[in-house]
Amino acid sequence: MIGPTLTSDRLILRPYVLEDFDVLAALWADPVVVRHTIGSPANREATWTRLLRYIGHWQALGFGYWAVTLREDGRYIGTVGFADYQRDIDPPLGSVPEAGWALMPAEHGAGYATEAVQRMHKWAKIETDWTSTCCLLDQENAASVKVAEKQGYKASHEACYRGELSLVMTRPIVR
Repeated sequence: MIGPTLTSDRLILRPYVLEDFDVLAALWADPVVVRHTIGSPANREATWTRLLRYIGHWQALGFGYWAVTLREDGRYIGTVGFADYQRDIDPPLGSVPEAGWALMPAEHGAGYATEAVQRMHKWAKIETDWTSTCCLLDQENAASVKVAEKQGYKASHEACYRGELSLVMTRPIVR
């Protein structure tokens, strides 16, 4: 399965393709982007693995990540989606799909994250039978916590992942 293309007022969320490697590498190499996510800039090898994971999620699980582009000019601005990373986390997340998002720093503050995350959740409500989703956030990432709260996420608990405490937020999918 290849992921669907979704649109919103200002954005196109489209499936990743191999040609997205360079823009994805730029995203995950940016110190501002990784500060509250993976901790340190990713090298190209790690980003290649991430790209293949994004594409593979759709094929294996029927959901995954989208490349976020601007409708006006097609410019890549970030990534959003759902995943099952089988994280070694305590307590475990279980089988609840995990939402995530990251945008290029130049696009922060324009409402694009909220718009993209809202659109992907609309897709999930219509196209899946999920009863809830979760997200794993650095508690100091106030901007992402705010985006999550706008979509109905509530703080659930703290979990230990890679030796660090992370905030787990959950939201029901009401149909």
